Amino acid sequence: MNLVYIASPFAGDVENNIKKARAYCKYTAVCGYVPIAPHLLFPQFLDDNSLQEREKGIEMGLELLKHCEEVWVFGSVVTDGMKKEIDMATKLGMPITYRDWGENQCIFTQTI
Repeated sequence: MNLVYIASPFAGDVENNIKKARAYCKYTAVCGYVPIAPHLLFPQFLDDNSLQEREKGIEMGLELLKHCEEVWVFGSVVTDGMKKEIDMATKLGMPITYRDWGENQCIFTQTI
């Protein structure tokens, strides 16, 4: 199974963004891939409100991204952290798929 890095917002409406990220991961798994979503894991032990710990989490996420085959970007908002992930994937020449989401389903896909 291929590893797919999940890029989606975390900060802001954290509770809702976590709920959405879980749905994105389930969708990815149902599609037959292994979802890698550091923004669901690292806040379990890093404080996203601490700039230092947030940057550490982003740095560790980028390290995981290097081991994935592709990146799937969910939603219509690209945060600063997501931009770093997209930039890294672009630098590595990885396929990046943008997926728009509505009512627990993927409604639009574009791969670049």
